[in-house]
Amino acid sequence: MSVLRTKISASGRRRELSSLADRGFKTGDLVHLLDASGYLFRAYHALPPLTRASDGTPVGAVAGMSNMLYKMLGDLAGDQRPSHVVAVFDKGSYSFRNEIYPDYKANRPSPPEDLAIQFPLVREATAAFGLPVIEKEGYEADDIIATLAREAAQGGAKVVILSSDKDLMQLVDEQITLLDPMKNRPIGRDEVFEKFGVEPSKVIDVQALAGDSVDNVPGIPGIGIKTAASLIHEFGSLEVLLEHAGSIKQPKRRQSLIEHAENARVSKHLVTLRDDVPLDLDADQLRLHSFDPDKALLFCKKMEFRTLTKRIAEQHDVAEVVQAQVPAAHNIQAPAAQNAQGDMFQQAMVVEDPQLSRPVDAGLYTACFSLAEIENLVLRARAQGYVAVDTETDALDSVSAGLVGISLAVIPGQAMYIPLAHRHAKWKHQDVTQLPIETVSNVLSPLFADKNVIKIGQNIKYDLQVLKRYGMPITCYDDTMLMSYVLAAGRHPHGMDSLSVRYFDHRPISFEDVAGKGSKQVSFADVGLDAAVPYAAEDADITLRLWLKFRRDIMTARKKKVYETVERPLAEVIARMEMHGICVSRERLKELSNILEQQQSELSAEIYGLAEKEFNIGSPKQLGSVLFEDLGLPSPAKTKTGGYQTGSDVLEDLAIAGHVIAEKVLSWRQVAKLRSTYTEALQHFIKPITSRIHTSFSLSATSTGRLSSSDPNLQNIPIRTAMGRDIRTAFVPAEGFQLMSADYSQIELRLLAHIADIPALKDAFYQNQDIHAMTASEVFGVPLDGMDPMLRRQAKAINFGIIYGISPFGLARQLGIKNDMAKQYIDAYFAKFPGIKGYMEDTKEFARQHGYVETIFGRRVHTPAVMDKQPATRAFGERAAINAPIQGAAADIMKRAMIQLHQHSETDAPFLRMLLQVHDELIFEVAIGHEQEARRLVQHVMEHAHEPLVNLSVPLEVVCGIGPHWGAIH
Repeated sequence: MSVLRTKISASGRRRELSSLADRGFKTGDLVHLLDASGYLFRAYHALPPLTRASDGTPVGAVAGMSNMLYKMLGDLAGDQRPSHVVAVFDKGSYSFRNEIYPDYKANRPSPPEDLAIQFPLVREATAAFGLPVIEKEGYEADDIIATLAREAAQGGAKVVILSSDKDLMQLVDEQITLLDPMKNRPIGRDEVFEKFGVEPSKVIDVQALAGDSVDNVPGIPGIGIKTAASLIHEFGSLEVLLEHAGSIKQPKRRQSLIEHAENARVSKHLVTLRDDVPLDLDADQLRLHSFDPDKALLFCKKMEFRTLTKRIAEQHDVAEVVQAQVPAAHNIQAPAAQNAQGDMFQQAMVVEDPQLSRPVDAGLYTACFSLAEIENLVLRARAQGYVAVDTETDALDSVSAGLVGISLAVIPGQAMYIPLAHRHAKWKHQDVTQLPIETVSNVLSPLFADKNVIKIGQNIKYDLQVLKRYGMPITCYDDTMLMSYVLAAGRHPHGMDSLSVRYFDHRPISFEDVAGKGSKQVSFADVGLDAAVPYAAEDADITLRLWLKFRRDIMTARKKKVYETVERPLAEVIARMEMHGICVSRERLKELSNILEQQQSELSAEIYGLAEKEFNIGSPKQLGSVLFEDLGLPSPAKTKTGGYQTGSDVLEDLAIAGHVIAEKVLSWRQVAKLRSTYTEALQHFIKPITSRIHTSFSLSATSTGRLSSSDPNLQNIPIRTAMGRDIRTAFVPAEGFQLMSADYSQIELRLLAHIADIPALKDAFYQNQDIHAMTASEVFGVPLDGMDPMLRRQAKAINFGIIYGISPFGLARQLGIKNDMAKQYIDAYFAKFPGIKGYMEDTKEFARQHGYVETIFGRRVHTPAVMDKQPATRAFGERAAINAPIQGAAADIMKRAMIQLHQHSETDAPFLRMLLQVHDELIFEVAIGHEQEARRLVQHVMEHAHEPLVNLSVPLEVVCGIGPHWGAIH
């Protein structure tokens, strides 16, 4: 690995101030450095796609950038008017940091094609609004900003960096500050300390330890910002810490620091900004001149930005229509046509809808203590047909959370909060009386049940659960989180705060702003009304604004069917399923935990016997010493810090070679994980009031449409090991019920056969053949009769591996064969089923052209990684693109089945309760005596859930099992 060509001191500054270039900055100057790449990317992601009407050229990011520049220049007035301004861009994605660490930013996708072609126009926009442009091959925009900031500060100037990028916070000192554009607040030493827990000069030490998953900076595993800050406080610097890592008391932290010390050193190189970028310019070239409205209008007219053109013309009293050639960008460092890529900054969005353009003003929100006010709002909601709803509770757990208040909004900019259970009832310094929950429920429950009024929520699943418990069930609803998910799965998060910043350039009040942080955080019931009202009412206001936007976007993108027939109705299904929960036997978990504890103890004794001494088996350092020094086992290459590798792959190789101790250590680790992750942890998730576990399903966490489970995650309980199956025996039905499993058989292979149109596979499924044996026969050229079971297992690995784009290396590792043999197997597979190879190539090409793929049901999955310049990231993106239409279609079918089965359980099948969804499997409680009726119903619904929307050319098969616990129904 190469190293930086310049030395880096402990403070991270490469040059003494005396050696910084003198560009003519002086005392009294105010220098603004604009992170333009950040503006650009946020503009693109914030705005819906926009094209120039005359020729179809994408101009959405250009429009956002132009609006932001104009707003920014208007804000820079009076004492705040800078003497110098410059827009700094990234030039390409490769920098000197890739020479130090090739995987730096390797997981970042390339810019979408419709954004990349806007790069030259964005530079024209910057020039048209009077800002010079700087970019430099081989350097990031942050390095140029660091260079200019420190050189200007040396000359006596004050510097403001227009960015909220955490990587720039290391530059903050008495003369250099950041301005967070989203919050319009400066970031100085105090704010940096609040974020990183250290002074700005020590930020790089903290970043080097914590790493950065976004930029692929490795850091030290297991160390986050807070831990890193405490270590730097204790030791003073990264270098001193690494020298004394052996003195750390915590064993895991000590071991991690020792093993990954080199990663931390490399990480410090990566996060330290260069302040010696060679720039051929002086301060006069960066001076801010008076705004030239004619020049800006020329550009806006060329881009066909009617709204902005009109605004500039009216505010500066000049003619709108001008005929002239728009000048090219004045780029100090390089031609304007070069691409740029950088971090993102949320633009000040110009929204044509007058309702959405109303500013978010907390002063307009009201608290309600009068029943008449609620009744009046109900009348307005019924008159217009919709109302935004949000609940405030004293806990996140919807099963037991207490309702503290309800927010309602019918007009953007206006919202009402109804406090119900705050412990400190003062509003604007006056004692107030909160309305009783029962009284409010009597007024609101008819509205919430009214099928002619749409109730709008953000993650409405939670509100459905809480309000139902308080006698206010909701029917007829929309969910802005799910609307965003349908529109942009795979592109960005779908939480309200993120969406508000993205689309309205508004950062909502955070829970920590009103309730405090960490150990000082209080329940929302303890938050005073002066703080609670704007926080709670704002949620309803923002939710309403998002709905007004998304309902139009859903129609434009033609995603109404996916939203209305799958995602929206599923929210109610999941809400009911979570409220049911599943019974778990605490006694059985304790019994299994005791068994695992005994097994772990016995394995420890065997390992000590083989090692001829006792040691900490969980310590990689001690284990490595025993295996490779005391016992002299063959050692793989050491880590960069000189330690022994003791990962699972190393131990598996040793076990295959016949070293019993490696096999025992692998078993010990497996037992330890089962005990800590399942038999012990699951006991803490059993709710005392229900004796059930109520897992939480996320409807928008995956890009393909699959559900994910948390608190606890019940989708990852091992199934292939005996103890994993034993853990499932703790999941039991309620009294008078049996558990039933309904599992789609090989659904993804069946969908592959349909989507890729593979006649041999389709015929095999129709004839109910053993698909893996058939594949083995085709690929290996052997008859079905008397087939070697090993060949079938290999064919099974190929079948399922192909769906996920498995490589020869991956298949070789899985089957324990050589790479060339694995490649021969894959080549033979494609030769026998050429349609699969064709499907894969066609899908990759479609993803490259459009930036997304779609399922047969119309679900869109964005795949930006397919255009990444890094081969490893691009290959990952291609595999994801190949799999997404298959996995996404399976998810669509599962969701459609769940919706239909929920409807049956609410009407003609009350004996059936849906409890869990685990990938391709559903778990039910079935009333004793109705088992066969339930089996027939569930199999029929699940096997035909795709109809009538999609007609498959292969049959779906669902396998059901019924028994007294989860372990007995597979």
